[in-house]
Amino acid sequence: MADKRDYYEVLGVNKGASGDEIKKAFRKMSKKYHPDLHPGDKEAEDKFKEVNEAYQVLSDDEKRQRYDQFGHAGVDGSAGFGGAGGFGGFDMGDIGDIFGDIFGGGFGGFGGGRSRRNGPRRGSDLSQYINLSFEEAAFGCKKKINITKNDTCAECGGSGAKKGTQPVTCSQCNGSGQIQQRRQTLFGFSNVITECPSCHGKGKIIKDACPSCRGTGNVRKNKTVEVNIPAGIDNDQVMRITGAGNVGANGGPNGDLQLYIKVKPHEIFRRDGFDVNVTYPITFVQAALGAKLRVPTIHGEVEYDIPEGTQTNTRFKLRGKGIPILHGRGTGDEYVTVTVEVPKNLSSKQKELLREFDEDKNYQKKTSFTEKVKKIFK
Repeated sequence: MADKRDYYEVLGVNKGASGDEIKKAFRKMSKKYHPDLHPGDKEAEDKFKEVNEAYQVLSDDEKRQRYDQFGHAGVDGSAGFGGAGGFGGFDMGDIGDIFGDIFGGGFGGFGGGRSRRNGPRRGSDLSQYINLSFEEAAFGCKKKINITKNDTCAECGGSGAKKGTQPVTCSQCNGSGQIQQRRQTLFGFSNVITECPSCHGKGKIIKDACPSCRGTGNVRKNKTVEVNIPAGIDNDQVMRITGAGNVGANGGPNGDLQLYIKVKPHEIFRRDGFDVNVTYPITFVQAALGAKLRVPTIHGEVEYDIPEGTQTNTRFKLRGKGIPILHGRGTGDEYVTVTVEVPKNLSSKQKELLREFDEDKNYQKKTSFTEKVKKIFK
């Protein structure tokens, strides 16, 4: 007993762990050390036995209470690893799930089991990028895209058998796609359900394969799909076209087509959600005297009056001139930021006029700032 490790340490949980935490740890450690995954590894086998012994005790409330009070002495003899049939306090559902994960099949008498390949299976999804202009994303559009997908073979109707013939039921598994085998494990003999080797889990055998699809039941086809792009969609969003992916198997539904949206940047417009931002350069004279501007929007040009004395980086809003809201009602706004452009390469006359104009009384902020500086350094 002295050389036994603490059961909580074996499972890697705290002493106050809940039953669910203990069960989760047991499943993890059992998968890690299962001998069938480590054939011939004596250390893995010993650790697997240690894990199961710890779980037998800690999963049973009465045994756990005795162990917490008296240690290994309190459960000696009741927690021994008993070989064939010695499952003690195991949860059979847990064991079946664990072995199903390890072997890919169900264990007879343990519950669980695996999905059969001859049942309906959904087709896989397809993915493709689609490029849009700024305006196409803003207002929506129709796009035709070419895709290559698995589709039902027209020659055999998806059966995989040569025209005029049909697949026959597998004689080894009687159409179930699975067979039951008896295997010896550390716990004795168990019935293991595995894939039928004759039909590879399909339950049917094709004697004369369709020459068009070579027995697969589907063929690769190039198709043109017309897609309605909704107004307001944005860069890096994903559209899902239901049923436009690869064909399903055994009557299962088709997969989907996922379209990854890429929107080309605009020359003057910048998008922010459903709002649009524009930077509009104005002249010094327009800023000083005010002006009527013709402002571009994605809906066309609009007139806007800026007042005299407009400062650079002044921002104003054009309500309802932004992006239509995706799958909703209403429209975002446009925000216009004006920047005052300082002229270059002035003539001598222009410079003289500007010097004449450049009096402190025309600049309130400058005058105020100058007064504050004088006060600080007085």
